[in-house]
Amino acid sequence: MDFRKINNLSVDCVIFGLGPDNLNVLLQKRSLNLYNENYPVIDDWIIPGENVFKSNSLGQSADKILKDISEDHFTNKKQFRTYGSHKRVKSDKDLLWVRSQGAEARTITVVYYLTMPQDHIELVEGSDLQWFPVESLPEVGFDHHLIINDSFEDLKNKITTEPVLFDLVPVKFTLNELQTAFQILLNIELDNRNFRKKTLSKPYIVPLDDKRKVAGSKKPSKLYMFSKDVYDKIAEKDFMIGTILVFLLKLFI
Repeated sequence: MDFRKINNLSVDCVIFGLGPDNLNVLLQKRSLNLYNENYPVIDDWIIPGENVFKSNSLGQSADKILKDISEDHFTNKKQFRTYGSHKRVKSDKDLLWVRSQGAEARTITVVYYLTMPQDHIELVEGSDLQWFPVESLPEVGFDHHLIINDSFEDLKNKITTEPVLFDLVPVKFTLNELQTAFQILLNIELDNRNFRKKTLSKPYIVPLDDKRKVAGSKKPSKLYMFSKDVYDKIAEKDFMIGTILVFLLKLFI
């Protein structure tokens, strides 16, 4: 394996975690102090990432970053967008950091993002990783504020067209957990009765015999699971019907 790095190509991983009240993003501490008045002190945050090894694919590079964070195997990462503007290095801090890492000032970054319940990643004491609310970010380096916002907007756009919401709740979830996730992501209030009615009408939301005690509730709540197989079959059927309708429409135009 070739462990040499490509100095102008990196992969960054935007990791979204749903907490009780917020959608959060995992950031990594960026610290550097050369104790020289000619150089700025770096003490801010960045998205977890690194330059790509010459013998690794982009996907393998993303997996390596995620493995350094957690031993869990995350299969829901999505390759999102590539950033390569010459303005990505915006400050003396950014330039100093790039040089300290042996990278080039103009680096092309391929961004992946993934979603999960926040408690899926356990942060140990003294870790350089920390969760921050997406809408209340600390000082971040490079163009990472833009990358986080772009990823967040893409995630919100996919909520109504793809089953990404189910990655943010436990495998076995309550309807309240699902509703809370929906409300947090889209910053809306949903009528509880209507939400339950519409949710239970979906054949890919499977009721289980299991129940879980929920804080603040006298009775255990019923649990459900998301069936990707059922969802895929429905999506395929809807696509075929849509294709046929488009074909028939063209015949009469």
